[in-house]
Amino acid sequence: MKLYLTAAWISMAACSITTSAQATGSESKPASSITLKSGGGTTVNKSGPNAFSLPAANLPLSKRLDFSVGNSFFRNPWVQAPATTDARDGLGPIFNTNGCQNCHIKDGRGHPPEPGDSNAVSMLVRLSIPATTAEQQRALITGGVIPDPIYGDQLQDFSNPGAEPEGQVAVTYRDVPVTFADGEVITLREPTVTITDLNYGALHPEVMLSARIAPPMIGLGLLEQIPEATLEAIAREQREGQQGISGKLNKVWDVQLQQTVTGRFGWKAGQPTVMQQNAAAFNGDVGLTSKLFPQENCTAAQTVCAELPSGGEPEVSDNVLTFVEFYARHLAVPARRNINDPQVKQGEALFKSTGCESCHRTAIQTAKNDQLPALSEQIIHPYSDLLLHDMGEGLADHRGEFLASGREWRTAPLWGIGYTEEVNGHTYFLHDGRARNLMEAILWHGGEAQQSRDKVLMLNKNERDALIAFLQSL
Repeated sequence: MKLYLTAAWISMAACSITTSAQATGSESKPASSITLKSGGGTTVNKSGPNAFSLPAANLPLSKRLDFSVGNSFFRNPWVQAPATTDARDGLGPIFNTNGCQNCHIKDGRGHPPEPGDSNAVSMLVRLSIPATTAEQQRALITGGVIPDPIYGDQLQDFSNPGAEPEGQVAVTYRDVPVTFADGEVITLREPTVTITDLNYGALHPEVMLSARIAPPMIGLGLLEQIPEATLEAIAREQREGQQGISGKLNKVWDVQLQQTVTGRFGWKAGQPTVMQQNAAAFNGDVGLTSKLFPQENCTAAQTVCAELPSGGEPEVSDNVLTFVEFYARHLAVPARRNINDPQVKQGEALFKSTGCESCHRTAIQTAKNDQLPALSEQIIHPYSDLLLHDMGEGLADHRGEFLASGREWRTAPLWGIGYTEEVNGHTYFLHDGRARNLMEAILWHGGEAQQSRDKVLMLNKNERDALIAFLQSL
């Protein structure tokens, strides 16, 4: 197998990164001693467009070549088979993008297409239909959803020569004005997703659509190392608190273990591990097979897929999967900024008093893992509980995924959110990018978060500015 290294390895070696010791204290530690290090000992001090693209600060030099190799396969494009670039061929024949970095731009957040723009590269549309038969109900155990019979569980809007893209995605918006207690009006935008130019027949009459932008890649390995017992304890604490907050774990199918386990990744926590999340993205987004997903992302109705050449069996080798897993696990979280600013401190107090911290948990410790020492026993600050919560009708996509209902979403980690604009050049948030700034994202919260949202509506302008300043410090 050919390995292609990039100049990223040279530049990473020259980067100035934090070399702090592993955090080992308890949650009772004074805030000033830990809150800068969102990712514990993995945290880096880096601003600018590459803030999400550095290896964990405590990753030894002996392991940084593995990180760089994984970065190469994550960053560089895959090509149609057959090709002389035989370590990177097998693209498609239908796909959403030809490389991971095209969606997770600079390892950061994707965005929806602008009005009138048919380019939805960093946003995809999930598809499924209701499970109405006993056979379909059984299939939910391993698949989580019932795919559209012709187009599968994800619309692919690009294709190789010789095939046709499945269709094109368009997003339109309806204005939704919201008024604060002091009279200021903010206009939210509610999206409607449509699919046009279908090339393989009609969608199922009961098809359900859900737009998803690519989330940031930082800290995934740390989230993977949070003990399941910790997440269960948080869920139990929420239930017993009787404050209307009741998170739950999603239970999803682990392809390697061939059993149901806890979900952690994706907007509805539909994937259990970094490895499976990566392999599923290779398959669904780039059209590549692997040991986890050995079949092309084509349905029986798309016969053209069998007619075009493949890049081998599998197209993504086990070695490449392992390198990309290592890379994704060890992308560092950047340090918090401006934590001693009075406005930021005021905003942090408001974040707590409005109840946001109930789900966006501040401090969690990862498990001991001798196989992943950089991620082991770290006190981290993801501002997430990784649990599913009912977020109300406003955010509902009416599309279930394993145990997640059409109104439930995993609490999105907030660490690094203040870097979004400098990394990705935009401030689009939530699962479909409908929010154009952080305040809009807050005001879309409903369901279990309705009380917190209503408290934010009662804040005056100075308090609202302080709350946003706190979020931008993360």
